[in-house]
Amino acid sequence: MNRLLVCLSAVLLSCSFAAAQTPSSTAGAPAAPAGSSEPGVTTTVSPEVAQFQKIEDNWSDSVNRRDQYALELVLSPLFVDVSAQGDVTTRNQQVVLVLSGQDKSLYLTQKVITVRMLGDVAVANGTYTLHHKVNAAEVDEKGVFTHVFERVRGGWLCINSQRTVLRTDANSKQKKASTAEAPFHIPFLTKGDKGPQ
Repeated sequence: MNRLLVCLSAVLLSCSFAAAQTPSSTAGAPAAPAGSSEPGVTTTVSPEVAQFQKIEDNWSDSVNRRDQYALELVLSPLFVDVSAQGDVTTRNQQVVLVLSGQDKSLYLTQKVITVRMLGDVAVANGTYTLHHKVNAAEVDEKGVFTHVFERVRGGWLCINSQRTVLRTDANSKQKKASTAEAPFHIPFLTKGDKGPQ
């Protein structure tokens, strides 16, 4: 009898947790549209993501075409870049790197994942792939970025960039499959070592 009461209590308790986590809508109140978002909220589907993807595409194209003027239209004069290797450069140094053309294989692609709007500041996070030479070998550097933009004269200029390389584990082993019957153990609901009491 005790075991039945404990099981019933556990079921009722889990149902009450599920009901508490489900958002309730007020009767008669219109539901918020699916695409709406509040200011300052991170979003992956919005006009802001599309807008900043165009800016990132312009940035990538200017690097890929070695176009100084286009790069200066994306980067603020106050721009600071922290590369994945920890090198800190300014806008002028970035322009020189692009114009020098020492690495003919240099090719950049960037994809915006989220954008946070904070008044006249926007923070874009995304992924990138940078094809370039390291010593004599060509490599594809894949990673994530955080770009901070400032609204200037109706447009956006990047004032800060931080890149982080995604770690690749060449010796990665597949995870062992779990032998557990359930993802977690509840002593009074699963079989135990002891027989019926």
